[in-house]
Amino acid sequence: MARIASESLIERLAAWGVDTVFGLPGDGINGIMEGLRRHRDRVRFVLVHHEEAAAFMATGYAKATGRIGVCLATSGPGGIHLLNGLYDAKLDHVPVLAITGMQETSVLGTGYQQEVHLDKLFADVAEYNMMVTNPAQLPSLVDLAIRTSYARRGVSHLTLPNDIQVAEAGADPYKSVAPVRAPQTAPVYLQPSGAPRQEDVEWAAELLNRAERPAMLVGQGALHAREEVLAVAQALGAPVVKTLPGKAVIPDDSPYTTGGLGLLGTRPSEELMDEADVLFMVGTNFPYSKFLPEVRDTRVVQFEADPTRAGARIATDVPVVCDAKEGLRALLPLLHPRENNGHLAKYQKMMAKWRSDMEALENPDRDPIAPQYVMSIIDELATDDAIMTCDSGTIATWAARHWTIRGGREFYLSGTLATMAPGLPYAIAMQHAYPGRQVIAYVGDGGFSMLMAEFLTAVQHRLPVKVIINNNNSLGQILWEQMVLGYPEHGVRYAQPEADFSAWARSCGGFGAKVTKSEDVAHAIGQALSHDGPALVDVDVNPNEPPMPGKVSYDQAKSFAQAFLKGQPHKAAIATTLFKDRIQKLGD
Repeated sequence: MARIASESLIERLAAWGVDTVFGLPGDGINGIMEGLRRHRDRVRFVLVHHEEAAAFMATGYAKATGRIGVCLATSGPGGIHLLNGLYDAKLDHVPVLAITGMQETSVLGTGYQQEVHLDKLFADVAEYNMMVTNPAQLPSLVDLAIRTSYARRGVSHLTLPNDIQVAEAGADPYKSVAPVRAPQTAPVYLQPSGAPRQEDVEWAAELLNRAERPAMLVGQGALHAREEVLAVAQALGAPVVKTLPGKAVIPDDSPYTTGGLGLLGTRPSEELMDEADVLFMVGTNFPYSKFLPEVRDTRVVQFEADPTRAGARIATDVPVVCDAKEGLRALLPLLHPRENNGHLAKYQKMMAKWRSDMEALENPDRDPIAPQYVMSIIDELATDDAIMTCDSGTIATWAARHWTIRGGREFYLSGTLATMAPGLPYAIAMQHAYPGRQVIAYVGDGGFSMLMAEFLTAVQHRLPVKVIINNNNSLGQILWEQMVLGYPEHGVRYAQPEADFSAWARSCGGFGAKVTKSEDVAHAIGQALSHDGPALVDVDVNPNEPPMPGKVSYDQAKSFAQAFLKGQPHKAAIATTLFKDRIQKLGD
C-alpha cells in the first residue's frame, strides 16, 4: 500500500507527542481520515457531533495539559464551524493546531462546491496559517505550525487540498528553479528562558519593599507558581486578588487571598484596589481596567511573559518580562519580610465577613432553589482534585464565589472571549486527558442547549463527565446586563415549557436527574458524582436571582432602579429575591 502525504502529517503529529485529534469527518478530509486510520495505534481520533465542539475540546485539552490541542474539520462549512473555539484559544493564549480540508488544487478559484479559502478566513485567528500545496512541504510545515503555537501561545492552521492529502508522501512533482530543496526540520521546540534580567528584579524589589499597602493580582500565567505566589505574599504581607482564569493559582481558603475582581469578584478585592499604594501584577493581562487602581494613586510592578502585554492595561512603573515562577523565585531573596501585617489582617477580617455572607446565601430553604445552594453542594461533594469547567453567564458568578479551590482542584472557562457553550466540550477533553480524575461541567441551560449533542459524545467514548445544569430558562447574564444599563429586560427569557435536559441524558444512555426542589439537590448530585459513567443533573433554579457585583456603585443602583421604573417584567419577584438575599446576609 502506497504511503500517502496524510500519513506524513499524522506521523509528524505523533512525533510531537500528539495522541488525540478531535474532529468530524467530511469529504474534504477523507485523505486525512485515512492517514488517521492507518496510524490509529499512535493517534486517536475522537469523533464529535459539531466542529465548534472539536475546537473547544482542543482548547480545553491545551488549557488543562499545557500540550498542543489538535482539531480537524472538513473544507468549507466544517472549517468555518471551528472558528469560535479557535478564537477562545487565541484570546486565552493556549497552543492549538487546526487542520482543515480544501478543494483539489485543480479547481481552486473556480467557485467549486464548498470552496471557502479557509487560509484567508483564518488569517486573524491564526499565528501560523498555511495551505499545503506540495507533499514535500510535509512534515516541515507541521513542525513550523506546532512550534509557532507553542512560542506564541496561540492558534496555527494548516489546510490541505484533497489531492495533496492522497498524493505520494514526500513527492515533489515540480522542478526546482531556485537554489532550494525541501526543508528538513525536526519535531523539537526549545523553550526560551523565562528568567528575568537581574536589574529588573532588583528594581521591582526596591519598589515592592517600600510599599505600605501592597496588593497582588495574579492570573492564569501563574497557575504553575502557587508556592512562589504564596511565599511572596507572605514576605510582602500582601493580599492576593485572583483573576477568574487564575482562580486556581492559590487556594480559596488561603489567608492571603481576597478572591476575585470585577463584576464576579468580591467587595474586599475592590476595596483593596482602591487602597493599594503598590500593585504587583503576576501572569495576568486583566482586561477590565475599570477595576484597576488609578495610576496617580498607585505604583505598578508587572511580571509578564509576553513583552507586548507588559503595561497593556495600566501604566506600569516596573515591567519585568519573565515567566511567573522563575521571576518570583528570583524576587524572593530580595524582599524584606514584614514585621507589621496590619494591612493584611484588615483584609483577612473583611474576607471572613465576605465568606460568611456567601455562606448565608447557600440556603437550602429558599424556594425557588437558590443557585448558590446548588454550587455549594457541588463544592461539598466533589473530590479535592476535581476539575471544574464552566460556561459564561451567571453560572460563572456562582462558580467564582462558591466553588472552592482546595488541594489539587482546577477551574477552567472561556476567560477573554467569554463565549457560551465551552463547558461540556472542555470537560470531555479534560476527562480524556485525565481519565482518573473527576471532571464536572457546570453550565447554564442556554450554553448547554447549544452543544448538548456532545453529551452523547461523552457516552459513546465512555468518558464519565458530570454535568450540572443551572436551569433558569433564560439568558440570565444578559438579563441583568440589560437592567444595569437602565433598560427593562427584553428577549432573554425562553417561553414555557422549560426543558428537561435529564431526559436527553437518559436517552443517550447516561444518568439523568431532574431537580425542582431544594431537598432533592444533594441526593441527585451525589448520585451523579458516584455514577460510573456520564451523568447529568438538571436543576431548576430561581430565575430572578441577580448576580450582584461585590460592591454596587451608585450608577449601577440608579440604572437598576430606572429599569424597574420603565416597566421591568418580573420586578416583584426580583425585588423579593433581593430582599431575601439581604435578610440572609444579615443572618436571619
